[in-house]
Amino acid sequence: VQLQASGGGLVQAGDSLKLSCAASERIGSSGAMGWFRQAPGKAREFVATIKWGGGHTYYADSVKGRFTISRDNAKNTVHLQMNSLKPEDTAVYYCAADRSIILSSLRDMRFYDYWGQGTQVTVSS
Repeated sequence: VQLQASGGGLVQAGDSLKLSCAASERIGSSGAMGWFRQAPGKAREFVATIKWGGGHTYYADSVKGRFTISRDNAKNTVHLQMNSLKPEDTAVYYCAADRSIILSSLRDMRFYDYWGQGTQVTVSS
């Protein structure tokens, strides 16, 4: 599975931005697609993910209420709508996917087999 991420950019604090990630193949009902991010000098961290079967969504506490992840089944695509952006949201955002992942592993990057190239999001204060 190849993942193609898009939508990053430079915005001001309080602005919105939408990221998209298209998968080259179906993920399947046991899988998930999500986003992780990595700020300079920091470890990669979980942002949000969506289970393909059922569409249940999961968020990091730091983005809950500001970010929304959604999916387009027909296009094998997920979107991350980011509102009320803060300077601390600045990072490279990576799309990730796996065809079979259990609930307890959804926030752990080690359990995602497929990764996109990353897209830079910069939020100025």
